[in-house]
Amino acid sequence: MNTPQSRRVCDLVYETFATQGRAPSVAELARLTQSTIESVQDNLDDLAEAHALVLAPDRDAVRMAHPFTAAPMAFVVTPADGHDDRRWWGGCAWDSFGISAALNLEVRIDTACPQCGAAISFVSGPATAPPAELVVRFPRPAALWWDDVVGTCTMIRTFCNRDHAEQWTVDNAPGSGFIADATAVWRLAGPWYGDRLHPDFQPHSREHNQQLLDECGLTGPFWQLP
Repeated sequence: MNTPQSRRVCDLVYETFATQGRAPSVAELARLTQSTIESVQDNLDDLAEAHALVLAPDRDAVRMAHPFTAAPMAFVVTPADGHDDRRWWGGCAWDSFGISAALNLEVRIDTACPQCGAAISFVSGPATAPPAELVVRFPRPAALWWDDVVGTCTMIRTFCNRDHAEQWTVDNAPGSGFIADATAVWRLAGPWYGDRLHPDFQPHSREHNQQLLDECGLTGPFWQLP
């Protein structure tokens, strides 16, 4: 977000996700910024390089703008009050909490336990913690998240309980990952994403984010950011 144009493009991407649950097209962004498709594509490339956005494999569309994703993954997030018909795809367990934090909105999160397939549905919000028995499994250390960020997000999943997460790990990825209490991930999502839609938002520094992880008890080599 080094130029006013790229900042405007980024803000429009987030605004469209927040209000409509989808990513704007490149042509739409060009129209809204009174620019060319080529110029917007250059902006998107720069934003992706800075990890402000994630582009689709062909780099012709926005794939993710954390905590939002343009394609269905394992989580559906809807307003909890039932009177707001917006819907968002949650890229992962953490991002689902992040959508609530970014919008300052109590939401219902729907997913399924990867181990037993049972539906998991609960209400969470800035002041409403998830059920205490739920856990979230992270597939790889923080230093490797952006090596394949979509793949990382795909595998940050919510499990019914710790036993299910541990058994899934034994069966599918022995000796890897980290299982965290869902309440710790919920606490992390608030300050990590809570300011994302503010008009004066500035990307957090590595040091700032590392401190947020530490404050949520997510410490040690697994949680060291690159």
